[in-house]
Amino acid sequence: MPQYFGKLPTTNQPWTTVSNVKAVTWDNSIINFDCGDSRLTISVLAPNLIRVRFAPTGEFMPRRSWAVTLDDAEWATIPFVVRETEATIEIETAQIRVCVQREKCRITYFDKANRPFAQDAEMGMGWRMGAVAGWKQIAADEHFYGFGERTGWLDKLSEVKSNWTTDALDYDSLTDEMYQAIPFFMALRPQVSYGMFFNTTFWSQFDIGAEQPGIWKMETRGGELDYYIIYGPEPAQILDTYTQLTGRMPLPPKWALGYHQCRWSYESETVVRELAKEFRQRRIPCDVIHLDIDYMRGYRVFTWSPQRFPNPAKLISDLAEDGFKTVTIIDPGVKYEPEGNYDVFDQGIENDYFVRKADGTLFHGYVWPEKAVFPDFLRPDVCNWWADLHKNLTDVGVAGIWNDMNEPAINDRPFGDDGEKIWFPLDAPQGGEEENSKSKIQNSKSKIDVTHTEVHNLYGLMMAKASYEGLERHRSSERSFVLTRSGYAGVQRWSSVWMGDNQSLWEHLEMSLPMLCNMGLSGVAFVGCDIGGFAGNATAELFARWIQVGMLYPLMRAHSAMSTARHEPWVFGDRVENICREYINLRYQLLPYIYNLFWEAATTGAPILRPLLYHFPKDPKTYSLYDQVLLGASLMAAPIYRPGVEHRSVYLPLGTWYDWWSGDRYEGPIHILAHAPLEKMPLYVRGGAIVPMQPVKQYVDQAPLDEIRFRIWPGNNEYQLFEDDGYTNKYQDKMFSQTNISVFTESNQTVVEIAARIGEWTPPPREVIVELVGVGEQRFQDDGKRHTLQF
Repeated sequence: MPQYFGKLPTTNQPWTTVSNVKAVTWDNSIINFDCGDSRLTISVLAPNLIRVRFAPTGEFMPRRSWAVTLDDAEWATIPFVVRETEATIEIETAQIRVCVQREKCRITYFDKANRPFAQDAEMGMGWRMGAVAGWKQIAADEHFYGFGERTGWLDKLSEVKSNWTTDALDYDSLTDEMYQAIPFFMALRPQVSYGMFFNTTFWSQFDIGAEQPGIWKMETRGGELDYYIIYGPEPAQILDTYTQLTGRMPLPPKWALGYHQCRWSYESETVVRELAKEFRQRRIPCDVIHLDIDYMRGYRVFTWSPQRFPNPAKLISDLAEDGFKTVTIIDPGVKYEPEGNYDVFDQGIENDYFVRKADGTLFHGYVWPEKAVFPDFLRPDVCNWWADLHKNLTDVGVAGIWNDMNEPAINDRPFGDDGEKIWFPLDAPQGGEEENSKSKIQNSKSKIDVTHTEVHNLYGLMMAKASYEGLERHRSSERSFVLTRSGYAGVQRWSSVWMGDNQSLWEHLEMSLPMLCNMGLSGVAFVGCDIGGFAGNATAELFARWIQVGMLYPLMRAHSAMSTARHEPWVFGDRVENICREYINLRYQLLPYIYNLFWEAATTGAPILRPLLYHFPKDPKTYSLYDQVLLGASLMAAPIYRPGVEHRSVYLPLGTWYDWWSGDRYEGPIHILAHAPLEKMPLYVRGGAIVPMQPVKQYVDQAPLDEIRFRIWPGNNEYQLFEDDGYTNKYQDKMFSQTNISVFTESNQTVVEIAARIGEWTPPPREVIVELVGVGEQRFQDDGKRHTLQF
């Protein structure tokens, strides 16, 4: 073996692989394979969705109450065929065929053109002490995306990705474990794509050809292999099925799509009022102000500082009159304060809501309030209690909650000392008695109690769920906003997500695009990065370029850290302030288009910010293209992410494209050189695009929408406009409207057809402006009836 200086040689324990299939039975949608002491089941859940479970001991783990997937029984029964030969067992649905070899129990999937995908490698499935794994072949020209929150570039081929939620402070392009752990990816090659959800909450890892070129491996420290294969054939279909499996985001309030301003910290009521005044006087749109940890009394969650925020209800009411919503941060650490008259701590102790060690002693660590204890969010009674604590904030007008430090992020000593990061002891019991008793009943050979080992990755998710339920309960007449740093697969059901503590570096601006695109390809559409960078000082040029990119983020929030320079749009001088105003204005003009994308995400799971491969999966040139992004299907940006750069190469895929600013037309596929002085981010529109826009507002609800403009580019296309009141949950009861719009060419004329509006919701009186870009515009009063316009 090779010598490594200073390291002792180690030998890995060998893997035991699955034996031959001895017998096959099936019942309804589940096919059972007897492999001696081990057992394999394949569940047919949808024509393109297969669940595979492999238990080395022959016994499967019980379903947990916090499972993020639909139960197998909740899927509609679909027809499929099982065929047996001497060598194989084949399962065929309307879209795919699953072939299981009797010898060594190898699994291969085929599409209807008989192209194999997700094909087991020679090792197949195996186990050793403390781990279970599966190995599959990497096809020629196959590329890998998703994996949740990841640094680096878009394609993760030849990389190792671990799933373990971690406070990833000072992360860079080589960081592995991050704040979010989402064990899902999609593999793409021309004509074929599939998704893979690794259904394990334990520590897990994907090795995408790093250890063995041509082989990808999934490994978990849980007791079984449990995964879902989702056939495409394209990314949109994969995400549609994956978000049926793990859930979809609710429609957020429209104000949450506006510009958010944040800092650690706007430390007093006086500072917050001055901030709000500056936005309105400078005519820079803003909808949300975030309050970081210094609004609290000594960092005690669900309290207010009596010195710095003496009258929060009055402050929040005054901000609301000026059009600002208030979002407050909440951390999971509860100050350990016996006899301190701190209700949150006292209630938690009285009801035994906090995490304890295996020996029964209370676990504590150190966070902002110094010595702290932590709720066990895996228990329904604790989540219910935590949800109700939010009434302390909603009663004074708080409209959203920002969950931080929930990986959980803990030190072994006060933050002012040089401590080390820790988490709960891995053997700390978590979850309720019902969960543990269920384990004992269903596992006759061994008792499997729930410990932190199993649920570490779920801690942030369950905290976000409690926050969502608290706001839903105590702000029932309106939609609320939840933001979380940590989460697991399915987090989109409860919260938006930001990428944690980034830095004021050009590299982090550049990296934000593939990070957010891979989150979108992991089912989490409402995402953002801290504009300007959280740690460090942005230069004027960096901030201007970041605002341009941030205009595209589904969550557009600027944030900066204590001891850094302020990062508000006006602090960098007049030139940058004007650039910020222009691009934030553009964001607000595009809100009807962006809101439509949120509706699409809520109903289909589609990402809002998309890599080009999402719409051009048959074009290999898009597979590694990380620095151009699509906002929906129609708008494509090619941002500048390096200092001093005023030109860049842009790839325009197949089709007709128009320059947003100049109107210049291009026929793709083509590479062009775009000119991009500091005031300009290259932005392109697909031919036939229909982009609804509105006048600039200083905040979303400043005035009724009395004018809507449809900017349309020549070509052939169809578009469906979704509209509702933007702030209540009435849309869930069908209180919305939809308008179908089409554009096509007929006898040298461009025809725009606006169908009659359908649905229960009626917009306020307004003028409709239809602009055929480069040709002209026509106007009419919106009467909800059909209109045909010719240009």
